[in-house]
Amino acid sequence: MDPFLEAAIEEARQGLAEGGIPIGSVLVLDGRIVGRGHNRRVQKGSAILHAEMDCLENAGRLSPRDYRRTVLYSTLSPCDMCSGTVLLYRMPKVVIGENRTFQGPEEYVRSRGVELEVVDNAECRRLMEEFIASRPELWNEDIGETE
Repeated sequence: MDPFLEAAIEEARQGLAEGGIPIGSVLVLDGRIVGRGHNRRVQKGSAILHAEMDCLENAGRLSPRDYRRTVLYSTLSPCDMCSGTVLLYRMPKVVIGENRTFQGPEEYVRSRGVELEVVDNAECRRLMEEFIASRPELWNEDIGETE
C-alpha cells in the first residue's frame, strides 16, 4: 500500500480513538509528509476542522510555489470546504482513499485542473461504513445534513 495513504489511515484511526470521525489526511511535498491531521470537529468543538483542514493547519504556512508541488491524501472524498482549499492553493493532485460513503464535488475539482486519484481502499471504506452505522447523527452533522 502507498505509505502516504497508510499515514492518512493512521490519522483516521487516531481520530476514531479520540471519539471523533475516522477521516485522516496528509500533505506531501516533494515526497515527504509536511502535514498530518484528522477530523477533530468533535474533539475541538470546531465548525471547520475536517481532516484536510487539520492537516493543512498542522503543515503551517507554505508558499504558493510549495502548494503547487503538493499532493493531498485524504481517506475520504473531500467536501466542498476542503475541495475549495485545494482549489484556492492550487494543489495539483488529491489522492482519495474512498468515495463510496461520501463524494464531494469531484467533477468540479477535476474541471478546475486538479488530478484526482480514487483508490477505493477497503479499510477507508470499512472505517466510514462502521462509523456511519454507529453514529449517523454525528456523521450527518459533519456533512451539514439533517438527521
